[in-house]
Amino acid sequence: MINQVRDNLFILVKSLSKSEKRQFKLYVGRMDSNENSKYLGLFNLLDRMDTYNEKTILDSNVATKQQLSNLKSHLYKQVLISLRLNPIHKTSRLQVREQLDFATILYNKGLYGQSLKLLEKAKVQALSYEEKYTAYEIVELEKVIESQYITRALSNRSEALVKQSEQLEKQNTIATKLSNLSLRLYERMIKIGYAKSDEEYREITHLFYENLPKVHLEDLGFREKLWYYKTYVWYGFLTQDFLRAYQYSVKWVDMFHDDVNKIVHHPVFYLKGSNYLMECLSLLKYPEKFRETLSQMQIRIDSTLFPVNDNLKALCFKINYINQLNLCFLEGNFDAGLELIPSILEGIRENKTQIDPHHIMLFYYKIACVYFGKEQYENCIVYLEKIINNRELKMRQDLLCFSRILHVISLYEADLDYLIESNLKQTYRYLIKMDDLQKVQEALIRFIRKLQDIYPDELKTEIVHLYEELKTYENDPYQRRAFLYLDFLSWLESKIHHKPIALIIKEKADLQNRKQKVSNKRVH
Repeated sequence: MINQVRDNLFILVKSLSKSEKRQFKLYVGRMDSNENSKYLGLFNLLDRMDTYNEKTILDSNVATKQQLSNLKSHLYKQVLISLRLNPIHKTSRLQVREQLDFATILYNKGLYGQSLKLLEKAKVQALSYEEKYTAYEIVELEKVIESQYITRALSNRSEALVKQSEQLEKQNTIATKLSNLSLRLYERMIKIGYAKSDEEYREITHLFYENLPKVHLEDLGFREKLWYYKTYVWYGFLTQDFLRAYQYSVKWVDMFHDDVNKIVHHPVFYLKGSNYLMECLSLLKYPEKFRETLSQMQIRIDSTLFPVNDNLKALCFKINYINQLNLCFLEGNFDAGLELIPSILEGIRENKTQIDPHHIMLFYYKIACVYFGKEQYENCIVYLEKIINNRELKMRQDLLCFSRILHVISLYEADLDYLIESNLKQTYRYLIKMDDLQKVQEALIRFIRKLQDIYPDELKTEIVHLYEELKTYENDPYQRRAFLYLDFLSWLESKIHHKPIALIIKEKADLQNRKQKVSNKRVH
């Protein structure tokens, strides 16, 4: 595959909607100059291109090779200015920043009274939107102006500003420490993954409590609580304490349900919190509560009050469809999963510039699992090979590992015997090179190696042996995560009892729901 040149200006232009392109041309039309006509010509040329081609630009005589770099830089800046003027991009943060910019201009003109009036208005907005870093900047500028513009109530005004500045500084310090800790935990997840031993559990716990600031929860504002809950959610995931992660993700999402206006001002945090909550419910296998949470989120994002922009559109697509697939796996409803696949593939195509390659591969893996559940093994193999053959992408090792294992099992199920031997060798070599193989993976490797040498009348006995071995790891805190990538136990049970895997999973989901209802009755 030929690598296409990725040009930032070209990507920006191609990301614009029809209305944004129209607004840009109107914006340029207000400024009549030869230079403006040049960069408008470049804009139109890039808009017509399917792929970026610098030779085509130079052949068009829009600019010489020496001029092109500066012209592209100027056009990039003008497109951003035009987007900033678009009402659809007027987020709460930009609105407050704009007021601060206007106040700064008034201050520089020596119009101190007008500047202070605008700053007070901007500060009220910033505090209501939980934009406390910007609020701190506003207070600092107010202090500068007050030191030059003497008011009648200077003493009271100065004391009020000092107290407000100190309070905001304290809150911002707490938020910074918590966000730093959250980022460290996230980095740990990406580099090392979940705790696989008592030693790793102790390392993560030490990292967490060493960097967790001492706070009184009742003294924290909305934003600080948000970061506080997020650190505990990540700590719960890393240590595989999914109940703890669930408890704090519930607190996170409940804050938005208690004040729905916060969803409008902080939609990304709402979506992320809902996603973590559903991930916890999936890990804890609570299908009914999962369905309720997903439905609640879908109602919110379909509301006319929910903000609209390209980033949120892609994020909503990703979180909504990944969790719809997860619900299908929880309930064993692979028919519903099949119905989702066309919409998912269309969504990937529409949001390809906003969705990172890793999440596209994750979608492919989940699509493959849907086909596996429907016993459409050839289709399953197609999507697994998209992952396995992607040499350029650095994906999480566990996703690649289970893609290869599922690939071999699918070849076996599809009776593609002539492909099994070479793929078995490749998979075995790959797994052996992996660091920190879990016991579940080791058991699967041994089973995969035996596959070609097992006689048909011996297969069921070997499957029962594998099932009994894997069953011992089902509740092991350091081994159970392997079953989340593919429900190997349900697959083995389907072989032992000669039932479709979908039926096995559905029976387990129904049993889990009945247990939850009994438990809820006891609580009430």
